[in-house]
Amino acid sequence: MKLLWCGILYCVLVIIAQVRANNYRRYRAPARRIPLSPTIRYTKTALAQHANVGQESQCKSQPQDVVFIIDSSRSVRPHEFEQVKVFLGHMVDTLDIGLDRTRVAVINYASTVRIEFMLNTYTNKRDMKRAISQIDPLATGTMTGLAIEGAMDKAFMDIAGARPKDRGISRVAIVVTDGRPQDQVSEISARARAAGIEIYAVGVGRADMMSLRKMASEPLDDHVFYVETYGVIEKLTSRFKETLCGVDMCVAASHDCEQICVSTTTAFYCRCRPGFELNEDQKTCSRVANCAAG
Repeated sequence: MKLLWCGILYCVLVIIAQVRANNYRRYRAPARRIPLSPTIRYTKTALAQHANVGQESQCKSQPQDVVFIIDSSRSVRPHEFEQVKVFLGHMVDTLDIGLDRTRVAVINYASTVRIEFMLNTYTNKRDMKRAISQIDPLATGTMTGLAIEGAMDKAFMDIAGARPKDRGISRVAIVVTDGRPQDQVSEISARARAAGIEIYAVGVGRADMMSLRKMASEPLDDHVFYVETYGVIEKLTSRFKETLCGVDMCVAASHDCEQICVSTTTAFYCRCRPGFELNEDQKTCSRVANCAAG
């Protein structure tokens, strides 16, 4: 009899266990399916495009020598001066910086003029942006004419990193100010323009528009900019990109150069690597024969 009751108890326990298991399966929350990222396969063309994504925002135009002339007088509050430095950093990101490409210098001015770094000081964006972040304001005065003269006589010199004029590399000065100059800008700006320096004038807030127009190169509509506050000055980055960054003619046109395509302002031409010469079609290259004399 004892064995019979033990058997019945065992069967009851088994039935209870099965019922609980069924109830768990019936009422448990369904598992959430986590979507897996699709596998991406790149063709050779797509891989090349993917590799260049980070370069799409910078200039592909001809080399330039660019000098930023920034007002740090007392009217420029500390947080506003920080915004100017952010703008300069964004401009550096936009430009194609390098010893054989675009070179950049920065002049800081108030009642005095200080060259923060020359055109040949930095050849990479990281070091240049670090130097910009460490610039301190000068406080008093707004001697804009003196600053432009400093750019012409010191920054745009061969010894300071400016390329020789016969190489045809553009010399560009970008003046950023929020006040009225306390010296004469008309005559010195005319001298700078006559020396081949293209001047852009950026006015902020209380800037004197007449003075900006006296500084800038022609046409004035393309060289004079104005923003209401320093808080929006970085929006000019895209405008300057359109102005300073020309079209890469090697990309815009079907150049068909076999080895090297060189872009100029309005056209392109083909070149060959060392040991090759350009054929009559001005596109393909042939290896130069090194025949021994005699």
